[in-house]
Amino acid sequence: MQRQTIEYQGLAVGIAIPNDDKLRFIAVKFHVIDLDNRQFSSVAELKSAIRAHLDGTQALAA
Repeated sequence: MQRQTIEYQGLAVGIAIPNDDKLRFIAVKFHVIDLDNRQFSSVAELKSAIRAHLDGTQALAA
């Protein structure tokens, strides 16, 4: 696993850093700060969590 930029709707919202066979999410946008420092099994799981978190909220601004 490598460090990766995580985007949502074309906007970088954080990075995923390998940590003990998981990915730790580091948020760089306030809209996803509640997910900061959480661990995920895959990028797909992380992106799903971001979608679920932002579902029904206002679109992200650059």
